[in-house]
Amino acid sequence: MKEIKILSVQVGLTKTLNGATETKSNEEPWTTGIFKTTLCGPVWLGKLNLAGDAQADLSVHGGVHKAVNVYPSEHYSYWRQDLHLPDMPYGAFGENFTTYGLLEDEVCIGDMFGIGEAVVQVSQPRQPCWKLERRWGIKDLVIRIKETGRTGWYFRVLKEGYIEAGNDLTLRERPFPQWTVATANAIMLNRKIDAESAQKLAQCPALAPRWQETLSSVK
Repeated sequence: MKEIKILSVQVGLTKTLNGATETKSNEEPWTTGIFKTTLCGPVWLGKLNLAGDAQADLSVHGGVHKAVNVYPSEHYSYWRQDLHLPDMPYGAFGENFTTYGLLEDEVCIGDMFGIGEAVVQVSQPRQPCWKLERRWGIKDLVIRIKETGRTGWYFRVLKEGYIEAGNDLTLRERPFPQWTVATANAIMLNRKIDAESAQKLAQCPALAPRWQETLSSVK
């Protein structure tokens, strides 16, 4: 059986930055939780997030359906080369779990995994926002992530418990094998062209409600 595990766990509280950079002094202050610190040892995974983690804008980040931000470690070699950032560390995309052995075309909406004491479920692909661009100073980073499909995804927490880096991700259930994260990403990007597929994906009961609403509204 293929090995799937958490290589690194990251958390971070929100902080407000003044916005000034080496080249710009007039940027507006911004509040973000995108800067994460790597943890060693067990950490409590609750329904809303990991202990010590927080999100700045709860209207688009965090919550029951986006409790854990997940990003495959396999993507780092691509981004380190493409962005000319050879030292880009795990957690650079604001993820809580940096994983090994699972990519967007292999993991499905609704997949349930055991991790340490906890049980989690894939709820939706990750949709990167402007704060990731501002964190790295790369204006087109969001569209590049979307176009490459290297988005990562979110877990909702079905059972709380302690987890830690090195834990295996053990697949317990795959109720919707037709809806990979890669497929969901493609449908969301092309929803105005392929309304039929958007409507079908919107009916997946394991998909996060906000995605269901967006896709079901396509005519």
